[in-house]
Amino acid sequence: MKKEEKTNVMRILDGKKIPYERHSYDPDPSMSGEEIAGILGEDPKKVFKTLVTRGKSGAYYVFVVPVEAELDLKKAAGAAGEKSVAMIKQKELLPLTGYVHGGCSPIGMKKQFPTFIHETAEQQERIFVSAGKVGFQIEIAPGDLISVAGCAAADLV
Repeated sequence: MKKEEKTNVMRILDGKKIPYERHSYDPDPSMSGEEIAGILGEDPKKVFKTLVTRGKSGAYYVFVVPVEAELDLKKAAGAAGEKSVAMIKQKELLPLTGYVHGGCSPIGMKKQFPTFIHETAEQQERIFVSAGKVGFQIEIAPGDLISVAGCAAADLV
């Protein structure tokens, strides 16, 4: 019997005894977050993407928003206490976080950055975020994600 593949995110959650469900799918680099939600059979309001930005000060910030939504950079800057924030370049993601585009999780980055989650997450019983590898998602209680990733809830879209 083949052992199920575990990502670092799953190992972190196991270590902290935080319950989650793992989901996997055949990844396609051109897939959108909405398409992934469809594959999972879930409402896109419950499936979240992780975005990394740099503030005017040079500090990095992580934002977790529903896949169907677009991060409002002005609201994000306000939440982070910055004059402005901008998305980092895709080539910066792996060296900065340890994750590739499409597999970025708010849990287990190389360094802990201030992390914000869209306030609608708290209205859901369970949400989905990347498990730290393309093709893998975890389903987790929002409060558990907020706790383990050190998130602050904010209006981000």
